[in-house]
Amino acid sequence: MPYNGPRKQVPIFFLEGRGMMRTDIHILAQKLLNKGLESLNQREMLVIKSIADRVHLSRNVHKDYEAQYSFGQRLADKVASFGGSWAFIILFGGILLAWIGLNSYILIRWNKVFDPYPYILLNLMLSMIAALQAPIIMMSQNRQAEKDRAEAEHDYEVNLKAELEIMALHEKMDALRKKQWEQLLALQQEKKDKH
Repeated sequence: MPYNGPRKQVPIFFLEGRGMMRTDIHILAQKLLNKGLESLNQREMLVIKSIADRVHLSRNVHKDYEAQYSFGQRLADKVASFGGSWAFIILFGGILLAWIGLNSYILIRWNKVFDPYPYILLNLMLSMIAALQAPIIMMSQNRQAEKDRAEAEHDYEVNLKAELEIMALHEKMDALRKKQWEQLLALQQEKKDKH
């Protein structure tokens, strides 16, 4: 999901030399990606525009996603998080032992039980909890997978921009080095001509 919020202005040095900071996006697409603007996908277009506009691409993807969650989604994430923790396992183990212990105590004390062996009522409650917990955990996992995809797409954008910026810096350095060599050769030729 592309980020459409505010972006910070950052200075970058760009390709054309001669102090040109903003370059037409058609030229950038061709020069940096060897593609026409029409053939760029949405991610590449976003990167090219961010380079042309001199703005950051990096952002906190998780924060962007969490801001969009409904109460039910946040609750499902908390339930799934608790359901997959040691605290849940220990608590649930304690409840099971207490249930069995209480049944045994009542059996020994009064020769009655409220849930006779094989604990059918306990099995029913465990089945209901599992039936409710499974879809909640699946919803949370689907959302996590969606966040992971968004983070991977964002990483691609940032990596592509970084790669293109590095290419631009290399090109600028090569142009500067070439200019310096030409000046040095001209200076040497001038000294040679004087002697």
